[in-house]
Amino acid sequence: MTGDGCGGCALGRRAFLRDAVALAAAVALPAGGQTRVYPIPAQDGAVIDRENDVILMRWEGSVYAFSLACPHQNTALRWLGGDGRFQCPKHRSKYRPDGTFIEGRATRGMDRFPVRREGDGVAVDLGRVLKQTGDAAAWAAAVVRL
Repeated sequence: MTGDGCGGCALGRRAFLRDAVALAAAVALPAGGQTRVYPIPAQDGAVIDRENDVILMRWEGSVYAFSLACPHQNTALRWLGGDGRFQCPKHRSKYRPDGTFIEGRATRGMDRFPVRREGDGVAVDLGRVLKQTGDAAAWAAAVVRL
């Protein structure tokens, strides 16, 4: 992540490359479905699947899957590991590691995908985007507890 302007990411370059290779090798797309299975990140931090616009986030015993797009104007979000938060580079909206909105031009938390534990991984339903303001209960339930 060092090369994409993420500078303060919690994951070092080697850890990121290791996780990226594991992510690419382990992503599975069942025929006819929009579910991908990702390995559970080894440590707290964000792993980004740019091809599918997914952020897989492990934080304090929980795993979340977010849309990479800021809910304000769809700009790709960045994980600032040193600050322990996400931020939109366009208008500076800020979010906690669980996707909860902190401040900025956005008006809601980051969009989540439904997730479930599947063996040693997390299955992410890419066919359904959960908005905090649309279905707060489903949004809050979109987490895997480790």
